[in-house]
Amino acid sequence: MRFFTTLWFWAAVALTLPVGYVIAVALFLVTAPFDRHRRALHHFVTFWCHQYLRACWPLWRVSVEGRELLPKGPCVLIANHQSMADILALMGLRYPFKFVSKASLFAIPLFGWMMRRMHYVAVERGRVPSMQAMMERCEALLRAGEPVLIFPEGTYASGEQRIRFKRGAFKLAQLCQVPVVPVVVKGTSELVFEDGPMFAGRSHVRVTVMPPVPPPGPDDESGDELARTMERHYAEWLGQPFPR
Repeated sequence: MRFFTTLWFWAAVALTLPVGYVIAVALFLVTAPFDRHRRALHHFVTFWCHQYLRACWPLWRVSVEGRELLPKGPCVLIANHQSMADILALMGLRYPFKFVSKASLFAIPLFGWMMRRMHYVAVERGRVPSMQAMMERCEALLRAGEPVLIFPEGTYASGEQRIRFKRGAFKLAQLCQVPVVPVVVKGTSELVFEDGPMFAGRSHVRVTVMPPVPPPGPDDESGDELARTMERHYAEWLGQPFPR
């Protein structure tokens, strides 16, 4: 079943993504003059992409809970990172976040162009200048009233593995004095391992928004204390060992 499911998924993407892309470009051209934050474009793209999990295969289930907890203003959303399916699942939040993504995705023809049009933020892991530019861009977005989504682990934490949280997300919340909103993603590592390409025949992906927490205070140097607290909470929520 795994082979047939995978074939069906990628065939569906290949056949429908060009249509979605054309619609997205048309929407961008129409709304760009008055929608400077590209919220209409983001809403369409996230709705379309989320359907690849929700409607592509009949034995896949996706549930999203806690949307009512999402703040009306700027915030830093954090989520655990397990596989390529995480962002498709998080798009089901129906929330106008700006997504921090690895720079290699921005190099994909057409796809990267659209990500830049939506003001998503690129980062090259391990490169200090890129990390600094990412922080500056995210700070500007937050101060402009836009929520930002960051995977604080920085890369996939597959299976029972947990990775220590980087401080960037918490430092941003501290700088801009906006809440941190934890989002727990479960089931994506069973659906597809890291970058795939093979997909499981059955899956239940669950996205749960947890109550927002206040930004780090002035005594929490670089957000370290809050990062450690969130690591413990995620270990508990996911039923996995605390990262060493």
